[in-house]
Amino acid sequence: MTRFKRSRQRERILSLLHSTKSHPTAAWIYESLKPEMPDLSLGTVYRNLKILEIQGKLQVLHSGSGFDRFDGDTKPHYHLICTQCGAVEDVDLPVQAELEQKAKDLLGQRISGHRLDFFGLCDHCFRKSLDKV
Repeated sequence: MTRFKRSRQRERILSLLHSTKSHPTAAWIYESLKPEMPDLSLGTVYRNLKILEIQGKLQVLHSGSGFDRFDGDTKPHYHLICTQCGAVEDVDLPVQAELEQKAKDLLGQRISGHRLDFFGLCDHCFRKSLDKV
């Protein structure tokens, strides 16, 4: 594995990701850290997010909104991606290991893991849709 020099900025980015369940975008991370790190640039945030991904310390979620979202929780779990606003929420379901085994049985040992995303409305957008009725 590639080794990367320790970075205060990278540590703060990871700490911020561990402190939120919102699955933020790089821009949100940048805006959140900029007041305490005036020299921080959006490019630096993106570079450090890529390094953290390579190190296996975060998950990158392609939400379909055009902006990747980031999750500091690397334990296997599922997500709901809002089709209205692009928000990402954790789904509290046990990971289906047998699904992965079925895929391995079908496709051979090429499978090294799986990710399952649900698509629908987040709580906020769902409540808003009820108000319109």
